[in-house]
Amino acid sequence: MKRLIIEKGKVIFPDYIAEDVSIVCEEGKIRSIVPSADVFFYDSDERINASGQYVSPGFVDIHLHGGGGHDFMDGTVEAFLGAAELHARYGTTAMVPTTLTSTTEELMNTFSVYREAVKVNSKGAKFLGLHLEGPYFSYNQRGAQDPRYLRNPEREEYMHILESSEDIVRWSLAPELPGALDLGRELLSRNILAAVAHSDAVCEEVELAFKDGFSHITHLYSGMSSVTRRHAFRYAGVVEAAYLIDDMTVEIIADGVHLPRPLLQFVYKFKGADKIALCTDSMRGAGMPNGDSVLGSLHEGQRVIIEGGVAKLPDRSSFAGSVATADRMIRTMVNMAEVSLTDAVKMMTLTPARIMNVDSRKGSIKPGKDADLVIFDEDIRVLYTVSEGTVIYDASLVSR
Repeated sequence: MKRLIIEKGKVIFPDYIAEDVSIVCEEGKIRSIVPSADVFFYDSDERINASGQYVSPGFVDIHLHGGGGHDFMDGTVEAFLGAAELHARYGTTAMVPTTLTSTTEELMNTFSVYREAVKVNSKGAKFLGLHLEGPYFSYNQRGAQDPRYLRNPEREEYMHILESSEDIVRWSLAPELPGALDLGRELLSRNILAAVAHSDAVCEEVELAFKDGFSHITHLYSGMSSVTRRHAFRYAGVVEAAYLIDDMTVEIIADGVHLPRPLLQFVYKFKGADKIALCTDSMRGAGMPNGDSVLGSLHEGQRVIIEGGVAKLPDRSSFAGSVATADRMIRTMVNMAEVSLTDAVKMMTLTPARIMNVDSRKGSIKPGKDADLVIFDEDIRVLYTVSEGTVIYDASLVSR
C-alpha cells in the first residue's frame, strides 16, 4: 500500500510544537510520528518535504454556509462540492454544511442534495453532517435570517424534519420560544447537538435550556441578548449565560470584524481554548471579490454586499455572514488576539471535533486518527491540504 510521508515539519500537537518530525500516513490514517532522522523510505512512498514549515491537524469548520460563489441552499450537488473545494484550499478538511431559515420544502431538497454530494465529494473538505440554523429564531435577534420564515417549533413539523434525514448532526434555535425545550430534549435523545442561536433569552432561560440539552452557543455575541432592562430591572442574557455555565461550549467568528480584539481576548480569557471553536460562518462570498452577493439560495436568498472583509445587508444594518476562511481565523487569533499558535490551532481543530463528537478520528495528530493534515508557513498561508491521506490542495500547482 502506498504511503504518504510528510517529513521535516514543525508538528503542532494540542499543547506543544515538535520540530523536525515526520508523519507516516497509510490507508488514510496516521500510522506513526517519528523524528525525521528515523524514517525509512520505500520507492513507492509519496513524500512531502515540509522544510521546517508547520504541520497542523486539518481544520474543522462546524458552521459555514458556502464559499467560492456557492451556497448550500442553492440546492445543487455542484454547490456543495464547490464550497468544499474552496475551503480545502485554505486548510479545512472537515466541515458541517449549514442551512438558513427557509421553508420545510427547501430543507427537504437540501437533505436529498446533501446525500448525493457526500457520494462524490473527493476533492474537497469532507462533510460531517448537516447543521440546521433556524427557522426557530427570535424576530428581534434575527440578524440576516429571512423574517418570512421565522416561526415557533411545532412538534409535528420538527419531527417530520428529523425523520426525513439521518444526516442532521446539529440544530441551532432560540430556546425561549414555545416548544423549544421539548425540541432540545428530542435532539439530546438523538445525539444531535442543540445550540442556542438568534435568541432573546434571559440567562435563567438559557440555564433551563442547558439542562434540557442545549450545550453550545452559536456564534457568540452575534444575534443574541446581553444585559437588558425589563420594567426597570436588569436581566443577564445569552452572552452572560455562556460565561456562567462552565460546561457550555461556544463558537466565535474570528474574522477580526464580527468581534473586535477586546472581545476576542475576553472570550478566550474566560472560556479557554478547550471550550471555544473557531467557525467561519462563511457565505458564498468566501474566496470571492468585493461587491454584490446573495445570502442563501440564488432564487430565494437575500441580496448582500461584500465590503471591508465581511458580508452586510444592503442597508448595512447587520452583518450577513462572513467571507472568511479557516486560515484567517487562526491568523486573527494569533495576530490580533495574541493567542498562542497551539491554542489558536486547537480552537480550529480539536475543540470543534470534540463538540461534534468526532475527536476519536479527527482534530489532532495522533496514530490511528484520520490523516487530515495541513502544512502552512509562518504567516499561516496554506501550502498543502491532506484529507484522509490524499493531497487535495497543493499551493504550488494552483494560483489563487
